Amino acid sequence: MKKLIIINGPNLNLLGKREPNIYGNLTFREFFDQVKKKYPNVDLSYYQSNIEGELIDKLHEVGFSYDGIILNAGAYTHTSIGIGDAIKGIETPVVEVHISNTFGREEFRHQSFISPNAKGVILGFGLQSYELAIQSFV
Repeated sequence: MKKLIIINGPNLNLLGKREPNIYGNLTFREFFDQVKKKYPNVDLSYYQSNIEGELIDKLHEVGFSYDGIILNAGAYTHTSIGIGDAIKGIETPVVEVHISNTFGREEFRHQSFISPNAKGVILGFGLQSYELAIQSFV
């Protein structure tokens, strides 16, 4: 059984409330419960923090013992050299995920400090981006 974790960064705890025209009406917990049922043969866990250092700590914690990390670092994608370095320093492969198409948004969102160290990048497919990332590991 594959052991995967979804790690979400800042403001993703507001899914279902925040800009539903971009992010939809479903909370992440509702979506996560659906995905866990859809993939019963995957040991899937979830972590969210709005704090950069906590995300780095979680990457360090799981980065040598999990089969895969699905990371949506939110706005930290475009600003955090520290998260990019944390991914470079761990062994577990990381798939970078974004709900929206970041290239269709503000220009500062076109830069990622995660992508150069990620196994792959999936963006623009709404919450299904997470499912595509799961499928890349199973």
